[in-house]
Amino acid sequence: MRIEDYALIGDCQTAALVGRNGSIDWLCWPRFDSPACFAALLGTPENGYWRISPLDRSAKVRRAYRAGTLVLDTEFETGEGAVTVTDFMPVQSGQSDLVRIVSCRRGRVAMETEGVLRFDYGASVPWLTLGTDGLSARAVAGPDMALLCSPIPLENRERRTWAKFEIGAGKELAFVLTHSASHLEAPHKVDPHDALAQTEAFWKDWSARCKVGGEWSDAVCRSLITLKALTYAPTGGMVAAPTTSLPEKIGGMRNWDYRYCWLRDATLTLLALMDAGYYEEARAWREWLLRAVAGSPGQIQIMYGIGGERRLPEFELPWLAGYEGSKPVRIGNAAAAQLQLDVYGELMDALYQACKGGLAGNDLAWSLQHALLEHLAKAWVQPDEGIWEVRAPPRHFTHSKVMAWVAFDRGIKMVESFQLSAPVERWRELRERIHADVCRNGFSRKRNAFVQSYGSEELDASLLQIALTGFLPASDPRVVSTVEAIRKELTVDGLVMRYRSHESIDGLPRGEGVFLACSFWLADNLCLQGRWDEARELFQRLVGLANDVGLLAEEYDPVGKRLLGNFPQAFSHVGLVNTAMNLGNREKPAEQRAEKKAA
Repeated sequence: MRIEDYALIGDCQTAALVGRNGSIDWLCWPRFDSPACFAALLGTPENGYWRISPLDRSAKVRRAYRAGTLVLDTEFETGEGAVTVTDFMPVQSGQSDLVRIVSCRRGRVAMETEGVLRFDYGASVPWLTLGTDGLSARAVAGPDMALLCSPIPLENRERRTWAKFEIGAGKELAFVLTHSASHLEAPHKVDPHDALAQTEAFWKDWSARCKVGGEWSDAVCRSLITLKALTYAPTGGMVAAPTTSLPEKIGGMRNWDYRYCWLRDATLTLLALMDAGYYEEARAWREWLLRAVAGSPGQIQIMYGIGGERRLPEFELPWLAGYEGSKPVRIGNAAAAQLQLDVYGELMDALYQACKGGLAGNDLAWSLQHALLEHLAKAWVQPDEGIWEVRAPPRHFTHSKVMAWVAFDRGIKMVESFQLSAPVERWRELRERIHADVCRNGFSRKRNAFVQSYGSEELDASLLQIALTGFLPASDPRVVSTVEAIRKELTVDGLVMRYRSHESIDGLPRGEGVFLACSFWLADNLCLQGRWDEARELFQRLVGLANDVGLLAEEYDPVGKRLLGNFPQAFSHVGLVNTAMNLGNREKPAEQRAEKKAA
């Protein structure tokens, strides 16, 4: 199946991807970045899956989330009848459960269930035992245990659970898979129907709080539910995606682990949550940020684990074939150790927007921000690896310098707005010096555009942030010409690439899809320039790239007409929410961040 053939379910601590064919091919337990994976990777069935589907493989398939929820209904229609598989993960149950309810709407349908349980990214084949009545299966390998409760007798076929059954009109059968530590007693049994009612009520109550209306309210609501599902409730951290190593080019090696929390997402995520009315989630995200970066200012990272973990060593899994042969499959992310100066600006901007938006202050926040800026005062002149985490020699990326300016600009505004103590005159001098440095070295008169790094002539979509952060007005001729250069030279079929990838720039082989978040940034720039019709046209196109249940990946292949990269991607959905607001009549994140008053 293609990436867009999957849908997301989760309980705000774990997540699973459900395919159109009734197969769950990716499930991380007991949390997003745990090695206790039920399935190893999409498209590699030998490494784990759990399928419930009709024996008739030609069945017509329709699926949809129940309105305002993360409860998924997949309908299979055969010549003999119609059956629905309802998939969800109970929220706040105190344990990790996955519930699948099979209900027959008409006729009588022959069905099959098959479960191949694998732990530790497919490396560990558990020992499988059946209960005396065959209505349960227990799989154990090392520290992990999974318990499958079934309404029909199961068979153990070479450490696979299997059963064939028929279901008639008006009947229901419920299956529950639960993860637990292997040294503990069996987890308590879940009542599937009570769990369904409670889970549906939870999501409906949550989505009803959304303050965004208008033409794109359904797409915005689905994106916000997705962001909530990617949040690890115990800490407030939000992962970039629940998956690892889904390729940015089919068959290529641009395959990264995205089950971590990036600081680059901080400001836009906060604005999306606050403007939609989700202050509790925004506050939890802000508190996670402060805990994660607390410590020596020189040790700030671009990403952290969902609990704030800092050691994220990257290694490869040679026993996995990779999605459609895309190797290597990576766990961990070496980019966590890179120097990316833009994170200082992202953090300062996020904390400023949080205060400006009305989130209560934090005693740790200002003292930490003060220390970070004092460190940045010395560090901003260094070359770095930039926002795209290139695996090539460091350079002076223009976007990194712009975000260093943002850091001091927001620090100054914090002092001015909230009567805080700081060496503000020195910070103002630094702000002006960085601004002049960027305008002198980051702008190419030959290209009449800002460029990727000092001394280069390459374009970069991160330069779309120049107006969005308020570094220069959207009407500045240099910004206008940069936006036009990106539209002409850095787009494929109107959608924006990050940059023209090749080994001399990022140390990796050429080739990837268009980057959806960057395409939303282009629409935001068009909004700031008052080009509403063009912005609206681009936004409608981007919304149309979501799959049938409203989910976006990191990238899109305009030639192959398919989604690429890890899925679903928080950055893409944050972009959708913010651009919808920029085009609407409510708060406009682009204007809030650039501090431009609406016309």
